[in-house]
Amino acid sequence: MNSALVFLAAEGEKENPLIPPWPEVVIGLIAFVIVFGFLAKKLLPNINKVLEERREAIEGGIEKAEAAQTEAQSVLEQYKAQLAEARHEAARLRQEAQEQGAALIAEMRAEGQRQREEIIAAGHAQIEADRKAAASALRQDVGKLATELAGKLVGESLQDHARQSRVIDRFLDELDGKASTAEAAR
Repeated sequence: MNSALVFLAAEGEKENPLIPPWPEVVIGLIAFVIVFGFLAKKLLPNINKVLEERREAIEGGIEKAEAAQTEAQSVLEQYKAQLAEARHEAARLRQEAQEQGAALIAEMRAEGQRQREEIIAAGHAQIEADRKAAASALRQDVGKLATELAGKLVGESLQDHARQSRVIDRFLDELDGKASTAEAAR
C-alpha cells in the first residue's frame, strides 16, 4: 500500500489533473474559435437584424403614435374652432332673427294702425254720408208733412216748389237753432 502511494505521488508530480494536456487545450481553442467564428458570421447578423427591425418597429410605432397624437390634436383644434364658429354664427343668426322679428312686428303694428285709421275714417265718412242722406230724407219727409200741415192750416195748396222749399228751410232752420240752443244750455 505504501508503494501505491509513492507511485501516485511520483506520477502526480508529472501530471496535474487540473491542468489539461497542451494538445487538448489547442484543439479545444481551435474548436472554440471555429464555433465562435461560425456563430459570429451566421447567427450574429441575424440576431442584429432582428434586433434592428425590432428597434425600428418600436421607434416607428412611437413616431406613428406621436404623429397620430399630433394629428388628433390638430383635428381637436379644428373641431373646437369650427364649434366656436358655429356658436358665433348661431348667435348672429339668432340676433338677426330677433331684429327681423322686431321689425316685422313694428311693420305689422304700423299696418294694423293704418288699416284701423282707414276703417275709422271710412266709418266716419259713411256715418257722415248716412247722416246727410238721413237728414236730406228727413228734410224732404218733414217738408212734405209741414207743407201738407201748413196747407191744411192755411187752407190753400202749397204745392209750389219754390215756396215749399222756403217754408221747409225756414222751419228746419228754426228747429236747428232750437236744438243748438238746447245743446249749448247743457
